[in-house]
Amino acid sequence: MISKDIIEAFSDLAKDRGVDRTSLGTIIEDLFMNLIYKKYGEERENFSVIVNMEKGEIEIYQEKTVVDKVVDDVIEIDVAQAKKIEKDLEIGDPYIEIIGPEDFGRRLINAGKQFLAQSIRNIEKQSIFTQFNEKLGLIVSGNVNQIQRDNIFITSENAELSLPKEEQIPNDRYRRGESIRGVIVSVNLSSKGPEIVVSRASNQFLIKLFEMEVPEIEDEIIEIKSVSRAPGERSKVVVYSSDMRIDAVGACVGMRGSRIQSIVRELNGEKIDIINFSEQPELLLTRAIAPAKPINLLLDEERPYALIVFEDDDLSTAIGRSGQNVQLASDVTGYTIDAISLSEYNKRNGIVDSSHLSTLKGLSDKLLNALNDNDITTKDEFKSKREEILEIKGFGEKTYEKLLEKIEGESVDA
Repeated sequence: MISKDIIEAFSDLAKDRGVDRTSLGTIIEDLFMNLIYKKYGEERENFSVIVNMEKGEIEIYQEKTVVDKVVDDVIEIDVAQAKKIEKDLEIGDPYIEIIGPEDFGRRLINAGKQFLAQSIRNIEKQSIFTQFNEKLGLIVSGNVNQIQRDNIFITSENAELSLPKEEQIPNDRYRRGESIRGVIVSVNLSSKGPEIVVSRASNQFLIKLFEMEVPEIEDEIIEIKSVSRAPGERSKVVVYSSDMRIDAVGACVGMRGSRIQSIVRELNGEKIDIINFSEQPELLLTRAIAPAKPINLLLDEERPYALIVFEDDDLSTAIGRSGQNVQLASDVTGYTIDAISLSEYNKRNGIVDSSHLSTLKGLSDKLLNALNDNDITTKDEFKSKREEILEIKGFGEKTYEKLLEKIEGESVDA
């Protein structure tokens, strides 16, 4: 039976592409409606197709009206001819004619296979889109398939994922065929098919890695309050434990650092600062700006803004390379942070630090500037760097000894 042969042939094709029988039945119905349109024209609405996948049958019905004189034989049948088939039919009665699939001819059916293949591709695209759209925000793994200048293409579960340059960790190196993980950040369905973008540089990727490594997060005992990243270099993660018996930072670090090291390895050595959350802004900011140690914090919680003062030699640590540490601390706390040195703070507020050479009487501006140019700004430095100072133009033994005597005299008076 040709219907059964057609269904079996199409079933084999669909099976190879992972299309279920129910979807295939719908596709075959659409296929024969497409063949009907090709043969009789798209304006025809007097046809219906029924596919029985279990029995392997395709039934095509053409409804006609019994007329005295046929004008259009696609929708009309002569009354005399109709009575030969059913003698009770009269003019105006509907007449149902059954068309066999073989009536379309092998050539037209073979042409229909192209329609079938396209329909299956569309189902595949929709299936992949649905599958990965449900995984939006989750980590997936796959194998590197193609490496381009601005993009990495990954094969995962019969789908192609894209890892754009802006979503890559800068110091990552990729090899074709290697396994790689990323978090799905967008899923769109275009005319070309599903466009699935994954990221390794996003905050969400780091959050999901913590969820995978720290069971207490998945159990909602520990909460990740905020995250800020400089991908591949440094991250800051604020955590909070709802159970006072559990140390949030310790749980994230793990026994002998096992949990955090697993995350660091995935991120190719990215340093991660885990910060214990506090409702007190001063304490949270102090923890976030580490490893530098503030000596004073001035807050404006309405803006929110923080002026944080550091010892002069600790300011560079607070700011970090290219401002990285202070920026990450700002992002993770939500405060705009202005980090300044103690000397700058004193200068802004008209506070004179007696330890600075600027307070030494008898020291000319010219000599003071010369000392400052050589990073000698305090009286202690003046006393400890005698040989270095004597090499500065304008300083001789007598000048140095005279100024040293004044400094030591101030100490005696104090």
